[in-house]
Amino acid sequence: MSDKPTVPGAGTGAAEAVAVIGLACRLPGAPTPEKFWRLLTDGQSAITETPAERWNSAADAHPGGFLDHVDRFDPAFFGISPAEAIAMDPQQRLILELSWEAVEDAGILPASLAGARAGVFMGAIASDYAALLHQQGERTITRHTLTGLNRGIIANRVSYTFDLAGPSLTVDAAQASSLVAVHLACESLRKGESALALAGGVNLNITPESTITAARFGGLSPDGRSYTFDARANGYVRGEGGGVVVLKPLARALADGDDIYCVINGGAVNNDGATDALTIPSPAAQEAVVRLAVERSGVDAAELQYVELHGTGTKVGDPIEAAALGAALGAARPPGRPLLVGSAKTNVGHLEGASGIVGLLKVILSIRHRQIPPSLNFETPNPEIRFDEINLRVQQALAPWPRPDRTLVAGVSSFGVGGTNCHLVLAEKPVSDRPAANGDGAPGKGAAPGTTAVAGPPVIPWVISAKSEAGLRAQAAALREAVSARPEMGPADVGFSLATTRTSFTHRAVLLGGDREDLLAGLAALGSGKVATGLVSGVARD
Repeated sequence: MSDKPTVPGAGTGAAEAVAVIGLACRLPGAPTPEKFWRLLTDGQSAITETPAERWNSAADAHPGGFLDHVDRFDPAFFGISPAEAIAMDPQQRLILELSWEAVEDAGILPASLAGARAGVFMGAIASDYAALLHQQGERTITRHTLTGLNRGIIANRVSYTFDLAGPSLTVDAAQASSLVAVHLACESLRKGESALALAGGVNLNITPESTITAARFGGLSPDGRSYTFDARANGYVRGEGGGVVVLKPLARALADGDDIYCVINGGAVNNDGATDALTIPSPAAQEAVVRLAVERSGVDAAELQYVELHGTGTKVGDPIEAAALGAALGAARPPGRPLLVGSAKTNVGHLEGASGIVGLLKVILSIRHRQIPPSLNFETPNPEIRFDEINLRVQQALAPWPRPDRTLVAGVSSFGVGGTNCHLVLAEKPVSDRPAANGDGAPGKGAAPGTTAVAGPPVIPWVISAKSEAGLRAQAAALREAVSARPEMGPADVGFSLATTRTSFTHRAVLLGGDREDLLAGLAALGSGKVATGLVSGVARD
């Protein structure tokens, strides 16, 4: 008999579980969740030197995790004028793109959400673009500047674009912002305030001044590496990007037949209060937030198999976080079965206001793929951390979960420099006898593990659309890359999802093929603007 509960987190006193049904990310070296997972499993670092186009002064350059082309945006896709787009903080623009991708990944037509009681909760703390424009003087101020630079609009812009009627707020809890945003989204769903929620965070490093500020604070690693829990720990490396998840109450997601990545069983937020200094963490407060999150999740503390650390790799922060986690979770475990820990900051850098969503995405993907990727730059244990005594171990290689026969349960921590602490407890989706929905193999996800591709007819149509001819070619190229990387995606599954879970725009194409190879060949032709058998394209009439 399996010991997996029917609904994780449904024990006495547990918070109602929330399902993760869609996600999207844009991270250094990883513009999609699939590529982020590949980066993690390959044990790669995306830290590079500062791109020359960011700022001119080599003296202000520091290694970090950077995105390509943060200046590029298609305003017409979202009904935004070029003049307004120029005035918009690129963080607003990136969150719009990620929200659209996450909603589509959830198998939801964005237009179907119009008027819905859907909430938007986004974490953000950076104001680099505002600083950049203000340096140019009042000649850059237009009628779009107020909304373009206001951080609150990062969330509000999503609500406006999708016509969402639920709560809409940008959260600033320093580096804990994006995980706190996810926690607030879960609480809004549990209270019935929202029926669906988009949550996440964004952080872009556009000016040298923000990096100089972090360096003079003393937080940056002079080596350009984050040595989380290692003896060489000497600071963090800045990163940028963003991520968004789509959340729904678990009971509703099960009833709707959604493809569930995992569930969030519970969470908690607190603050350090008065410590020796404003920026010195409190081990007692960190221990308390983990204990409360676990208690609210309804899961026994000994059942957690992995925790994604805040893990900045600082001399002060690492020993405090380790001691708190050991007291809250390590002590609950039998000797010889240590709690595994790691940090994605060693791969992509510290995304500051968006760092929590990065850790959350790492755990979601680890549960989805039933593997735990390595934490990088760990060679010699920090002598201030007594790993054996507190029953912790840094994950150093890609490996299955230590107890795959039991429900996979993990925690995610994120802490702010001003003392705000957040911890969430996640678990794999509940065991269910419900058959997979026809569209389970959506292009953004592929068939869920353990499911079988839907059998298809002799000729299968794949429909693709965009708002421009260039966009149509780009969609074809992206779809070809996604399907080529996922051989388990059945042609009929992909066709069903394209037809039922994607918005129909005016520039359209239909690919007809008898098998996977025919359809991939058609995508290659469409992506390069060539003619091919079984390919029909054109512009739809109003």
